[in-house]
Amino acid sequence: MGEGRSLPSEHGSIRIADEVVSIIAGLAATEVEGVASMSGGIAGGIAEALGRKNLSKGVKVEVGEEETAIDLYMIVHYGSRIPDVAWSVQENVKKAIENMTGLKVVKVNVHVQGVSFPHERTEEEEGVK
Repeated sequence: MGEGRSLPSEHGSIRIADEVVSIIAGLAATEVEGVASMSGGIAGGIAEALGRKNLSKGVKVEVGEEETAIDLYMIVHYGSRIPDVAWSVQENVKKAIENMTGLKVVKVNVHVQGVSFPHERTEEEEGVK
């Protein structure tokens, strides 16, 4: 990740690290209904789901002086309308980054890498009765 963005201030400067922008984007994406999780990529043909602690790993950012571009890699819930989920993610991420950092978001690319199916409860999860 790069150094981030430095904002001039009458009291000094404020530096926003690229990883902060990534975390904001990851959190904003996972708030959208239909998003199962962020994805760490494809391993052995299967999308690797990431928990909340690894939100920035499912996000790539390019941060300039005043603008940023975001790539999000995610897994959606089965039955969700993917174009609607992707559009909502783009809107939510753009709004969150612009409000929190002051950066202008020029694009949010959504890469859907998998579908999360409702899982059936196994005997192990239900416990031995």
